[in-house]
Amino acid sequence: MELRTLRYFVAVAEELHFGRAATRLHMSQPPLSRAIKQLEADVGAPLFTRSPTGVTLTAVGSVLLDEARALLDHADRVRVRVSAAAGVATLTVGILGDGTDPGVARLAAAYRRSHPGIDIRVRDTDLTDPTCGLRAGLVDIALTRAPFDETALTVRQLRSDPVGVVLRADDPLARRERLRLAELDDRRWFQFPQGTDPAWQSYWNGGRPRRGPVVRAVQECLQAVLWNGTVGLAPLGHDLPAELAVVPLTDMPPSRVVAVWNESDTNPLIRSFIETATAAYRR
Repeated sequence: MELRTLRYFVAVAEELHFGRAATRLHMSQPPLSRAIKQLEADVGAPLFTRSPTGVTLTAVGSVLLDEARALLDHADRVRVRVSAAAGVATLTVGILGDGTDPGVARLAAAYRRSHPGIDIRVRDTDLTDPTCGLRAGLVDIALTRAPFDETALTVRQLRSDPVGVVLRADDPLARRERLRLAELDDRRWFQFPQGTDPAWQSYWNGGRPRRGPVVRAVQECLQAVLWNGTVGLAPLGHDLPAELAVVPLTDMPPSRVVAVWNESDTNPLIRSFIETATAAYRR
């Protein structure tokens, strides 16, 4: 069994869907299906029960999943140790805006346990660059939110969060259980500086042009709401000052938490970091 084929198998087993697994692996579906069929032939038993809506693991598949994860983890540790011996033992991680996400804390703890010899350097960035300095070579990998221009980047989704509108607590709309974007059309929205990624700006403006104050950081966004009554969007579940409230939006696509790195980067520390991140955010 090749490690590459085992990685294909783990992706399908975790996604329980060949199409989603192919997207995650940045490959087309037919070669993925052929690889899994060949793996089943090598094993001598079906690994998945297939249906029009997806797949489920067979008993043999469940056993192989545990073993494959252990093998891949060991292979990653070998690469990391070799890199450390070669003097490549530092990984710079960019974090966007708010480092209080519990997923980040779980990831940090898990990575410390499994990679005690790796020096992690963190670069905290503002909201003007959703790739956290990745394109400029300032970080090796970014923990951020999509969407943004993904050209020449590899993106792994870790989680998706529902989104709400942040309002002053005394705003009449703050008493509503939920809102639609159209109900906010007459409000001022915060803006990012000129030159910010267009896809990123459009998402946080609810998909259409808006007017309002220019901000760069999470605290500036909150202060714009508090002082000026500006509205802004934010993922649900984040702590806010008592003077502010967040109301869920029914027609806003969720915010995707992602890990992203340059697709040409072959640093073995990145793969081990991604696998640890995927597990940490899955909890």
